[in-house]
Amino acid sequence: MVQGLKYMKNKVIIHCDMKPENVLFTDEQYNNIKIIDFGASCEHCSTGFTYVQSRYYRAPEILLGKDYDFGVDMWSLGCIAYELISGSPLFPAHDENELLEYFVVTIGRVPEHLLTNAKKYKQFYKKSNNFFTTYHHELIRSKDSALGAEIVEESQTIKQLLVAKASAD
Repeated sequence: MVQGLKYMKNKVIIHCDMKPENVLFTDEQYNNIKIIDFGASCEHCSTGFTYVQSRYYRAPEILLGKDYDFGVDMWSLGCIAYELISGSPLFPAHDENELLEYFVVTIGRVPEHLLTNAKKYKQFYKKSNNFFTTYHHELIRSKDSALGAEIVEESQTIKQLLVAKASAD
């Protein structure tokens, strides 16, 4: 998959919908793959379509409505790799707000530079007047969140999730 993404980058193509369903094995030994479904892909683009990437594999810049580049396909690849290893999606969100909650719980708060001029800021955040912090963004929680009433930043790192999954199996 990495070779395929590298090839696409050299051709200045962003796939914009990398997910397991768009990766096919081409031999019985599972050694070779093809990346398929370029319907959402774009050439020489920084914004392309406004709605791209399936939710479980959506990169933060796409979610927030920021300009994006080839990195969004690499983000999706990381999500696919986790799913292949663990057998379940890394970010099984029911909606985009819950997806952002998963990011916060596993990776930490969204960096200020991603929030600056984010087209979808108001969907996910409201300005906070908390004088005890320099981070003035309050996350708007999903009504259907499976993460509980309180979420703690970086409380479930990807490593912790993999270890927990391995010990449960």
